[in-house]
Amino acid sequence: MAAICVFCASSRTLDQRWLDLAAETGAELARRGHTLVSGGGCVGMMGALADGARSAGGRTVGVIPQALMDLEVSDLASDELLVTDSMASRKTIMIEKSDAFLTLPGGLGTLDELFEVWTTATLAMHTKPMVLVDTDGFYRPLLDWLATITDQAFLRPAGLELLMVTPTVPTALDALESRLP
Repeated sequence: MAAICVFCASSRTLDQRWLDLAAETGAELARRGHTLVSGGGCVGMMGALADGARSAGGRTVGVIPQALMDLEVSDLASDELLVTDSMASRKTIMIEKSDAFLTLPGGLGTLDELFEVWTTATLAMHTKPMVLVDTDGFYRPLLDWLATITDQAFLRPAGLELLMVTPTVPTALDALESRLP
């Protein structure tokens, strides 16, 4: 099976529904036999995601910068916890360790990770599948903006098409699995 990297929020102040979505995502990854690669945090959606994967018998790989380790927000229960010297090297290692990428709702950090993976795909630096889970239209404003910049030729249609968008985690995993080698 595949190593699937999941990007999501690590905020401690989220509604329970987002934590539940993350926990179910981790559990579904594990039920399908995939390894979870994550940002290595133990709080917010990121923590719920890893706990969900482990609760269903899944393997977890966390990648976290030393600065966040120092804040004691690392997922010490990870099967493998890789500590990096920066956020940039964290993203590089996450890309290298993963076969596919799934993005759940999140904030700036989540978008930073998504755009890093997506940009490197548009530059043909990797061909790994990527899917955005648009739960309850969370990403609709972003998707509308992306359509606008595509219409204005700031983003090529082929680049836009690299990112699959689905409304649920099961359909997201089906889409990723259909594109894995």
